[in-house]
Order: sequence, then structure tokens, then C-alpha cells
Amino acid sequence: MATEGGGKEMNEIKTQFTTREGLYKLLPHSEYSRPNRVPFNSQGSNPVRVSFVNLNDQSGNGDRLCFNVGRELYFYIYKGVRKAADLSKPIDKRIYKGTQPTCHDFNHLTATAESVSLLVGFSAGQVQLIDPVKKETSKLFNEERLIDKSRVTCVKWVPGSESLFLVAHSSGSMYLYNVEHTCGTTAPHYQLLKQGESFAVHTCKSKSTRNPLLKWTVGEGALNEFAFSPDGKFLACVSQDGFLRVFNFDSVELHGTMKSYFGGLLCVCWSPDGKYIVTGGEDDLVTVWSFVDCRVIARGHGHKSWVSVVAFDPYTTSVEESDPMEFSGSDEDFQDLLHFGRDRANSTQSRLSKRNSTESRPVSVTYRFGSVGQDTQLCLWDLTEDILFPHQPLSRARTHTNVMNATSPPAGSNGNSVTTPGNSVPPPLPRSNSLPHSAVSNAGSKSSVMDGAIASGVSKFATLSLHDRKERHHDKDHKRNHSVGHVSSKSSDRLNLVTKTKTDPAKTLGTPLCPRMEEVPLLEPLICKKIAHERLTVLIFLEDCIVTACQEGFICTWGRPGKGGTIGKALPGPGTPSPLGVEAAERAPPGGQGQPSPHSPLESTCVQLFPSRLRPQGEDR
Repeated sequence: MATEGGGKEMNEIKTQFTTREGLYKLLPHSEYSRPNRVPFNSQGSNPVRVSFVNLNDQSGNGDRLCFNVGRELYFYIYKGVRKAADLSKPIDKRIYKGTQPTCHDFNHLTATAESVSLLVGFSAGQVQLIDPVKKETSKLFNEERLIDKSRVTCVKWVPGSESLFLVAHSSGSMYLYNVEHTCGTTAPHYQLLKQGESFAVHTCKSKSTRNPLLKWTVGEGALNEFAFSPDGKFLACVSQDGFLRVFNFDSVELHGTMKSYFGGLLCVCWSPDGKYIVTGGEDDLVTVWSFVDCRVIARGHGHKSWVSVVAFDPYTTSVEESDPMEFSGSDEDFQDLLHFGRDRANSTQSRLSKRNSTESRPVSVTYRFGSVGQDTQLCLWDLTEDILFPHQPLSRARTHTNVMNATSPPAGSNGNSVTTPGNSVPPPLPRSNSLPHSAVSNAGSKSSVMDGAIASGVSKFATLSLHDRKERHHDKDHKRNHSVGHVSSKSSDRLNLVTKTKTDPAKTLGTPLCPRMEEVPLLEPLICKKIAHERLTVLIFLEDCIVTACQEGFICTWGRPGKGGTIGKALPGPGTPSPLGVEAAERAPPGGQGQPSPHSPLESTCVQLFPSRLRPQGEDR
């Protein structure tokens, strides 16, 4: 493990680090924060989160950045490594009353230069749909908190859908919404749709279609995060009870589970090809789980406190080329696989997979992923072939580092008949992903979700389709319908019927659910650097940089090797009056929290939402 010696050096904040591909450097000119750059008093506040979207405008500055700090939400043009950040000109800024933003997600399918759909979850349980380009507020879901009163922990658009989104709460429940439907004026009534070990799924029982369309009750305790597989077919959830649960999203079936070494699991992500899942949590470990084998294949120890975010880096891939006698493709094929030319790479992959069936590994992949934690440290990890294929001898190989291309699937095959998400070579992930592990496959279009199908009767649900996707490069719509099993006619008495088995940690330890430490390989991080003063809450891998954020509200950009960027004209510093007078107006008064002055020009454009009538009664927020 790469650590520094000496107590003083260990506490020093690092501004650069070196890996095999070169030097990563912190770019001070690309730091985003509140306009006055005053650190936020993070005591007891919700985590700072960051979302990205690309609006595909003609200016070449299509990237947009959204982040929350306390009760504020900001929307900026993200200039990355190219130009200095201009904090005096947020496109949109919102200050909320009675509640705080906790998470957000852009809809990449519908984003244009004129309009973008942004979902925002809140600490009091509401979810809001806004357009920060038009500076409009579209809809508010769970406005009266009749669906769920607990904090929203994660919100994401369903991959391939323009109208469906999924919301997780600290109550342990998830809800499927459609932006085109209302939530109703009374508390929803549910009927059981499907039940399994430690989970149950209910539909909303109503004469007319209303939100939520589905209610998932998963495990015990808070549901901390969920992530869709790259192809959108599977859903990985991590809970405070320490379990990772992976579901087939359409058929609502449990694919596999894993238990943390101890404590709750806080974060989860998929590898770009959907073959591996990494989690992190209160055991200070990162755990690698094989989707195909449904087992833990490695753990990583480098953090000294809870792991808050894990993310794969799809742009840094180590590809090993074996001896010419062992490689069935040509040099052209090999280069095509590296650069992911879509059509030719797919045919190349099919030829390589035939070689894989004879247990040869002409090309194998080393996965790179990262993690950040409450110990303020950034760790980078390599998942190598000796971990992925421990029973196969390593071939004599030359290692190539492909820094800026997406990861190809590992060529090893175990012959398992389980369908693996993203078996085909994935396209490079766009930087518009709000989270690197929430990438959407090429499928995407409008969704018709249970309209008219949410009613009593088994026949109504026999062909229930959660979402129908239309391939972008095909003229024909393809619908996938799944039988979802028997539906209970009862509602209230079956609502919270979940098979709750109190899992004794002593009984799970040493089982496939939770192997002992000595039973699986232990990874050490490539680098482990302290990069902030406050706990880290964001880690996003983009093509030319890495983005991190801490609870103080500072969003930092780390240029990849050779991607230092061109710094534009220096912007006014914190002590220099802004030409618009915004920064001076935003500057915090003595002893204040840096809130805008009532006469600030920026404040006049601020949208004040959640008035006092939305403040939960009897709650001090």
C-alpha cells in the first residue's frame, strides 16, 4: 500500500499522486463551490452530492454540473480542465425552506441545450422535478409526505426511460414513479405483488393510475444506495442491515445477496461490463462481488473509516496481449478492441469469445476502481487477472495501459448459464453520467408503465411490463413482458409482510454470504492519499479528469496525466469585488453562514421553494 511515512506527512493534504499511467494533479482553477467560497458548516448536514449532464450544445461547453450544499442547490457550466471556473455566474441557484436536498439525477435521454430534467430528493421525503435551464419547477412528488416521511437517500431515472424514476428512503423502502402521474391526495393503499427472502413488492391499489406505481420493501433499516446495471436489467441495493441484494428489475426477482463483514453497506457500483459489483461501508472495506458466480472474490483494506463512495474508472484499462501463437485475431483486431470501434469491435469480441471457450485468455482486463471515505482519503484499486481467474495460469504477456478508453469485458469465461449484464462490448461511458456506475445502455425511449394495468386481478399482472425500451438504432419497438406471479387480493394485512429473518453475524461469517478475511484475497490500494479536510462524499471518473467533493462543499477536479488543461484569464479572487457585485453580496456577514443578502442580484433570481406550509408539523427542521 502506498502510504507516506511520518505523522506530519500523513496529515498533509495531497495535491497530486502518481499511478502507472502517470501524474494526476489537482487543478485549483477548476474548483467549484458556493460563490463566496466560504466553507460550509457541515455539522449534521446531508452529504454533498454532484451530478453531471451534457446538453450537446454547439458551443463545445455542453457539460453542466449540479451540486447541493446544505439547503442550497447550484447549477453551473462545467469547464473541467479547459478553463477556470466562474463561480460568480451560476446558471441556477435555489434555496429551500424546511428541508434540504440530499441527492439528484439528470435524465440524459431528454437533455438538450434548451431543457433538462433534474430530479432532486429531500431530507423530508419529497422529490422534485425541475428544469435548471429554463429555471422552472415542473412537479413535486410526495408533497404532503403521504407516501413516505423519511429522508430520500437515492434517486435515479430508470435506464432507457424518459418518465420513470426510482426513489429510495431511509425507511428501507423504494418507490417507482412516473412523472406523468399524480400522487393523489390521500395515503396510498397497496396490494402484494411479489414476496421473497427479506423483500416484498407491492402495487398501488387505486381506481385510477397514480404514484407510486410500485413499493419495494428491502431488508431492515435504511436503504442507503442503489445502482442499475449498465444494461438496465438488474438493480443492486445496499442497506443498513449490511446486505447487498441484486434484483432482476423487470421480473422483480432476487438474483443474489452478499453480507458485509460487519456494519451497514453505504455505497455500491457496477463494473462497466456488468460482471462485478463493488460495495463499501461501515466495515472500512471495499468488497468485490461476482455477478455471475454470486460470490465475494476479493476485499480491499486501505480506509481507516467508513467508505462513502465506490466507483469504477471506465477510462483506465490494462490490457494484456499474449504471445502471437495464443492470439487468434490479427493485430488490427486487437487495436479495434482497444479503441472500441463499435461494429468491428463486436465482431472481434465474438472471435475472442470462441477462443475463451477453449480456456485460453488472449486478452484480459484489469479493472480500475476508486473509493473515498470519511477518513478524507482517496484510494485507487486494480482488480487484476490473478484475482479474477485464480485457477488459470498467467500467460507470458506484455502489459498495455489504455487510459482514455472504456473497459472491455474480461475474456475469461466460467461457463455459467446466468445471463450477464452487458455481455457485448460496451460503448465508452459518456461524461454526462451523473454517477459512473449509472451508465445507460444504448436502449432508450419513452416508457409505457402499467397504465391501466394497476388493478386487482391476476390476469392484469400476467403481462406486466415495468418499462418498454426502443432501440435507438432500430425502427421497431421491442417489448419485454414478464410474468410477475400471483397477486394477493388482500392489501392492508399483507402490506408489510416481509420475510424478516434476523441474521446472526456469527452464523453468516464463514459462509458464502460473508467469507472470513483469510478466505478471500485481500487487495491493497495502488494509492491512498488524504485529499481533503472534511469527509469525502463524491468520486466521479470523467474522460479527462477525476472529480471529488468533500462535506465542506468544495468540488475538486484532478487532471489525468497529460490533461492539465489550458487556464483562461484569471477570475477575481474571493477578496476582489465581482463585476456583477454578486460575490460581494454573497459574502457572509460576521458569524453568518454565507447566505445571500436579501438585496443580492443573485438572490432575485433564486427560486424559493417549499414554503412554510410544507414544513412538517411538529418537526424542527
